[in-house]
Amino acid sequence: MKSLRCATYGDGLKIIDVESIFSRGLPGFSIVGLASTSIKESTERVKAALLALDFSFPAQKITINLSPSDLPKSGSHFDLAIALLIALQKAKSLEKIFVFGELGLDGSVKSTANLFSILLFLSTQVKNAKVLVPKEIVQKASMIPNLEIYAVSTLEEAISFFNDSEFAKSIRFNATHELFSNVIEISGKRYVPNLNFEFDFRDVLGQDRAKRACVIAAVGMHNILFEGSPGSGKSMCAKRLVYIMAPQSLEEVLKSAAYRSLNLQDSEFTSTRAFRSPHHTSTKSSIFGGGCEIQ
Repeated sequence: MKSLRCATYGDGLKIIDVESIFSRGLPGFSIVGLASTSIKESTERVKAALLALDFSFPAQKITINLSPSDLPKSGSHFDLAIALLIALQKAKSLEKIFVFGELGLDGSVKSTANLFSILLFLSTQVKNAKVLVPKEIVQKASMIPNLEIYAVSTLEEAISFFNDSEFAKSIRFNATHELFSNVIEISGKRYVPNLNFEFDFRDVLGQDRAKRACVIAAVGMHNILFEGSPGSGKSMCAKRLVYIMAPQSLEEVLKSAAYRSLNLQDSEFTSTRAFRSPHHTSTKSSIFGGGCEIQ
């Protein structure tokens, strides 16, 4: 039996062991372990990609297990791990690393919509994880701290990664985002200080009590409600409040980017905390979202 690691995202990130075994019986290819349709369909993509490399399927039954088996899994990024387990079944041993990537019918390795989010969540759960990813996402992925990133563009390169140590070294990518070059450590925990001050409280003349209230709200992470006549500085204080909040930890920065990526928003790393300042005329629907209740 051989195995590699992957991950799936549902109500949170779950680490998945992708296992394979070749057994006696009628030739066949099956995937077990509560796999979704997108994973079940990978059997055809994997077959086509391997045949493009002139791979000869053995006259045996191939079983792929996604463990833990009682956890639902989804995503076409399992393709590459499954194909590698079949192609390298005769290898003496496989390094148990994380492998992500969707396969094209010609053997090309592609990224998926939520792969960057998965990598961000992974960096907060597993320190210094070794990860093989599609080359088209490597520029963003290599800037994620706590991950050792390797990138390939084809299934053939992925196979060479396991068979050729020199080739494996040549496809390692390492980059540091400028935001993480100023990380500070407090009581063993790393924080990312905010050095971007687009708005400053020095622009607010007077209103000492309002400024003190903002400081207390920022330090204690409290809600605050501004009330006053037009032009008294309510909006000015609200716009500047986010810049005096406590710095985010490294994990908070990564998770914030991950959630934005899940919503298909710009997932650029930022040291500014998530902040909401709704107007008093905002309706519940505009704040929490609309829709209908599902019975």
